Amino acid sequence: MQNKLIKVNTSDNVAVALVNLKAGDIIPFEGQVVKILSNVKSKHKIALDKFAPGDRILMYGVLVGTANAVIEKGDLLTTKNVKHDSEKVFGKTAPFNWIPPYIEKWKDRTFMGYHREDGQVGTENVWLFFPLVFCENRNIEKLKEIFENELLKKKDNPHQMLLRSLIYGNNQVKTIEEPKDVFDNLEVKFITHASGCGGIRQDAESLAKLLAGYVNNANVAGVTVLSLGCQNLQINIFKEALKTINPNINKPVLIYEQQQMGTVDNMLSTIVKDSFLAMKEANNMKRKPAPLSKLKVGLECGGSDGFSGISANPTLGVVSDLLVALGGTAILAEFPELCGVEQELVNRCVNDSDGDKFLKLMNAYEESVINAGSGFDMNPSPGNIKDGLITDAMKSAGAAKKAGTSPIEAVLDYGEYINKPGLNLLCTPGNDVESTTGLVGSGANIVLFTTGLGTPTGNPIAPIIKVASNTELKQKMPDIIDFETGAVIRGEKTIDQMADELLGFIIEVASGNISTKAKLLNQNDFIPWKRGVSL
Repeated sequence: MQNKLIKVNTSDNVAVALVNLKAGDIIPFEGQVVKILSNVKSKHKIALDKFAPGDRILMYGVLVGTANAVIEKGDLLTTKNVKHDSEKVFGKTAPFNWIPPYIEKWKDRTFMGYHREDGQVGTENVWLFFPLVFCENRNIEKLKEIFENELLKKKDNPHQMLLRSLIYGNNQVKTIEEPKDVFDNLEVKFITHASGCGGIRQDAESLAKLLAGYVNNANVAGVTVLSLGCQNLQINIFKEALKTINPNINKPVLIYEQQQMGTVDNMLSTIVKDSFLAMKEANNMKRKPAPLSKLKVGLECGGSDGFSGISANPTLGVVSDLLVALGGTAILAEFPELCGVEQELVNRCVNDSDGDKFLKLMNAYEESVINAGSGFDMNPSPGNIKDGLITDAMKSAGAAKKAGTSPIEAVLDYGEYINKPGLNLLCTPGNDVESTTGLVGSGANIVLFTTGLGTPTGNPIAPIIKVASNTELKQKMPDIIDFETGAVIRGEKTIDQMADELLGFIIEVASGNISTKAKLLNQNDFIPWKRGVSL
């Protein structure tokens, strides 16, 4: 029989409803009897003690809020009777020791990847087109049309077929035979953005670092870059950013400046010829076995619910620990969703300088949010709150579970590239696409993305594996969910068992044997984080 309540940490004074509860229900729980005082939907929290105004509310073993009204034992926690609160952090307070997980089962496992000359290994082989400035978006879109029409498999969209039938009548509808790929071992992707000029110079420099990270990412075989010529993000700034990340990069980087080339027709003709010849060479790259230590896995969540921190996120945490123990890399981002767990993360930093950097980045970020008239406490979305995440600290404590328990080897700002294996912290917003964009720009060759409510987010160069916190979501939105952890909620599987299954799934995706749902939907999201103002 499935349990009705769960307490995440032994020191918690709240419990999570695993099923819908009704007012008057009597539930035996951990040696006591809890009478439910109001209707409680699954994923929401109930008080295990009576709270007076100002009393501390603990979940995941940390402070996640304080009561701002009397809350009786067995009653529902809401945004009306609980307010966000978190512990203050001043620096490292305790030594940290880590016992790595047992990895005998995985130490000899490999994935089939693309080996680059700098030692990185890709899970994809992509030729990427992008602009340095939004003024070139139209030309990128034109190139996308040209190349996709000739290179890529394009089935008739069923909605397009429906419209065609309405226009011409059902008898006139004809399907076009699916063409064969010109390249059997290379994908061609295109990204556009709204940046590169008109803002502060620091935003242009940040975009240069991000785009340079995409070029250096192991999943990229080569790039075609378009510049207008007069924008803030000059070609030399981009080249310098690329040189900083990898002084010896040996990939084809084709750069074209419209103001130096004359007509659009002349420029596009040159780009098509040059790029196609380079693509033919890139198509010769083949997958070969690589150790799991070559995986750089981004850890992301979006559309979180009250089960995310109990099933999906802890599953990622175990996977993260396994990869770190194997010599691989895990990257935790979304700094607004680490509010309240800073002390644990600072204590886990191997170097004191990284702990200091983490706190400086967090404080500067929060200060900028406050100056904009908001605060980290406004981070939970309406969907989060509806499904039980009522304070930012509560959401953060669950989100941090994605990073497992391993030491933190490095702390990076947005646009900095990963150069140390192990667990890394990366400063990004909580915004799903901006954060995922940053993770891939920092070198992630695959991203694990947990969700309780569902989101279609994808990326143009890295597989995004959607991990659902509950089975109902997988059943409702099977076209966007790759893997689900609902068996943990039902008590049918342990976190460790689920993590083993997920790691096996990751290997199949990294080897190209399974395409993620975001890839099948051609969901290629790219939004750089703009920190400054427009000028």
